[in-house]
Amino acid sequence: MTIRVLLADDQNLVRASFAMLVSSAGDMEVVAEAGTGREAVALARSARADLIVMDIRMPDLDGIEATRLIAADEDLAGVKVLVLTTYETDENIVEALRAGASGFLVKDIRPAELLDAIRTVAAGESLLSPGPTSRLIARFLRAPNTGTPSALDGPSGLSERERQVLALVARGLNNPEIGDTLGLSPLTAKTHVSRIMGKLGARDRVQLVIVAYESGLVIPGTV
Repeated sequence: MTIRVLLADDQNLVRASFAMLVSSAGDMEVVAEAGTGREAVALARSARADLIVMDIRMPDLDGIEATRLIAADEDLAGVKVLVLTTYETDENIVEALRAGASGFLVKDIRPAELLDAIRTVAAGESLLSPGPTSRLIARFLRAPNTGTPSALDGPSGLSERERQVLALVARGLNNPEIGDTLGLSPLTAKTHVSRIMGKLGARDRVQLVIVAYESGLVIPGTV
């Protein structure tokens, strides 16, 4: 199946470079390009993209607000957002993840990494690693969220095993790694993750990471 990609970035050269790269892949195509956040929201509704590569810093409406509008639109429930940033330590990344993005990338990544990231997020996985993503979320979730309250419920109602799995997801482990840690098969680990997402109303693993930190299940600085 071809992955339909919408590129949202206010820099024409960046968009052109990404468009050439994405178009070179046999399993994806660029269906639209946006130079502002409002254009990204409008094109998400009209172009029916599967995934949006979204720059955080854009005029008119930034990538965070654009992501929030897209994630809140029931007609766009299947659309994934992969945010881009210039700096790995940009605190806006966490706000983008809270808004509904499924992961983030730094703009100086290698071309193959961008294509792999698009495939990963389009397949319903989040772009997490035990390193920068988890450390970044831990850093900016130390203080209570003073913005819009999270729509997710806390982890109460989860079984002890599900709480263990959630804690490992928050540390950036993938399904095989979770299975190895808890003595489970990768399929069983995946089933636990899916069940947790259903109980918490989470869109993806990124939201599971956020709720794990916000609820206190995982303490910042322990990753």
